[in-house]
Amino acid sequence: MITLFDPIRFGNIAADNRIVMAPLTRDRAGPGQVPTPLMATYYEQRASAGLIVSEATQISPEGQGYLDTPGIYSAEQMAGWRHVTDAVHAKGGKIVLQLWHVGRISHVSLQPNGQPPVSSTARRANGKTFTAKGFEDVSEPRALRLDELPRIVAEYRQAARNAIDAGFDGVEVHAANGYLLEQFLRDSINDRRDIYGGPKENRARLPLEVMNAVVAEIGAGRTGLRLSPVTPVNDAKQDSDAQGLLNYFVEQLAPLKLAFIHAIEGATGGPRDVAPFDYAALRSRFKTGNEHGAWIVNNGYTRAMAIDAVASGAADMVAFGKSFISNPDLVSRLRLDAPLAALNSDALYGGGALGYTDYPPLDPALIVKARGERSLTQRL
Repeated sequence: MITLFDPIRFGNIAADNRIVMAPLTRDRAGPGQVPTPLMATYYEQRASAGLIVSEATQISPEGQGYLDTPGIYSAEQMAGWRHVTDAVHAKGGKIVLQLWHVGRISHVSLQPNGQPPVSSTARRANGKTFTAKGFEDVSEPRALRLDELPRIVAEYRQAARNAIDAGFDGVEVHAANGYLLEQFLRDSINDRRDIYGGPKENRARLPLEVMNAVVAEIGAGRTGLRLSPVTPVNDAKQDSDAQGLLNYFVEQLAPLKLAFIHAIEGATGGPRDVAPFDYAALRSRFKTGNEHGAWIVNNGYTRAMAIDAVASGAADMVAFGKSFISNPDLVSRLRLDAPLAALNSDALYGGGALGYTDYPPLDPALIVKARGERSLTQRL
């Protein structure tokens, strides 16, 4: 029987276990949105994950939506990320970069020359973002013109190339959580009347163009995708036919044979049953003709749930988010069924080492205790 702790190969990536560190925005990039040495330490500490998905990283200055998030469009940013990937690889880990354009979830203070954010729509989201002044309402966007969309696709493609050149093992295209690509996908947001709006085939056009461009640039074996079929975050109201939309989208992607799809089940960081959705049906469409692509599940998984998901074949890998923040050695803790350290929620966004790289590893005495209890349980 396959377990959560067994190795797996998907696409061009070979992982030592099936535990994924989910992307986690921490707002600690330096001037110019350049990754810092402290960020390299943070990721190095968590390199025992089978796969690390980096924090969301903007593909262009226009793609930024939060203060001090890193980019992947300048030489300085690539050099900063190279320190991160080298540190992770030195510890035997694997890491992919999450490619991000926030679309309308931004503020004019974060945009080049104070311009409005861009989106599929000109309607402002009912949401907030993190700026130099703290949490502020997002700004009113402008709808992207038809002649601008090839530029967006090209920026994703170049960002993927930059990620590989910076030493990443692959990329994860962020098409979830109410950001730009999902702003095109959902009919609750996309109110366009051109070939990128209206029926699901049109609304899926830009995300499909992006995925095809990224695969053409770096190969399907190094390309993954993040989806959140029913999450309501960032004012992403439910699509009128979420199942039909996502089934169609994944069916169109299937021939590409992506390395993985990373699915958020339910509301991101919230209830798993926020809206009905058949994730197994979506997985079957991804797996058709692509038995080596990994299906990664995410959102509120406990150790027991994760073990069962992999053992039952419902998932190939399981992603953990906040528990990786306070437990850099989460893989060992899960393997031993050891206690998890508490999260310092006051230090999630911005700052320095506090609540970032200062979480201690598991006490050796607790490791011995956990091993002993597990051995006793097995004997009983």
